[in-house]
Amino acid sequence: METESVLHPSFLVPVGHVEPVPRRIRGVIDGRTVFDTRRALYVWEWQAYPQFSIPLRDLVDGVLADEGFAEQHGAGTAHRHTLSVGEDSRPGAAWVWGQDAPAPLQDTVRFEWAAIDHWFEEDEPVFVHPRSPYSRVDAVRSSSSVRVEVEGVVLAQAPSCVKLFETGLPTRYYLDRAHVDWTRLRSSDTVSRCPYKGTTSGYWSFDGEAAAHEDIVWAYDFPTIHANRIAGLAAFYNERVDLYVDGEPLPKPGALAP
Repeated sequence: METESVLHPSFLVPVGHVEPVPRRIRGVIDGRTVFDTRRALYVWEWQAYPQFSIPLRDLVDGVLADEGFAEQHGAGTAHRHTLSVGEDSRPGAAWVWGQDAPAPLQDTVRFEWAAIDHWFEEDEPVFVHPRSPYSRVDAVRSSSSVRVEVEGVVLAQAPSCVKLFETGLPTRYYLDRAHVDWTRLRSSDTVSRCPYKGTTSGYWSFDGEAAAHEDIVWAYDFPTIHANRIAGLAAFYNERVDLYVDGEPLPKPGALAP
């Protein structure tokens, strides 16, 4: 099957773009507040999504120590720092912007996402990375039929679906579980998180005659409110299966997120 030419909207925000965040942003480590700000900035170090940059004056329990190392981070030079919160020290956790960065980023710090135990927008947790103000996630009911095959084996055949349109990603086709042949699938322990859809409730794999096809199906039983129409439905990786929509084969995109 042919590889996909881009069949979905691309990301439009340029690298280095900076915008204000109109939300309270907090970071927590070991139950202690690292920072608490209503003056955060979005900064795009790459096109797909932004990071939060936090004013240094809004650090609460977080203490930074310069490691004497700097590198280019899209919007400008950033200086690597160790973050200490009480007795907890996390090297390489923070990047303070240099003088060549855009003026709004001066005296702000961008934290490595995994270095902070819990991120919050207002009082809601945020997973993986900030949600881009320029991205949309729309779950739309559709009468399009969907057939899924791997190695010629039909794994699902559904008369309708919910199409999930997410900026910068191929359309995902969520199917009622009654139309999936679960006898041919085995569950796995994989869990993934998405800032727009939430945390997956399950992944499944298919053992074909030629190869094992790992984690080709996933589901969100309790998605975020932005994607509530996909609750309890199952979707297959377009990249890893042969997908037919209204009888027509769908070109495969490159490897992307679920």
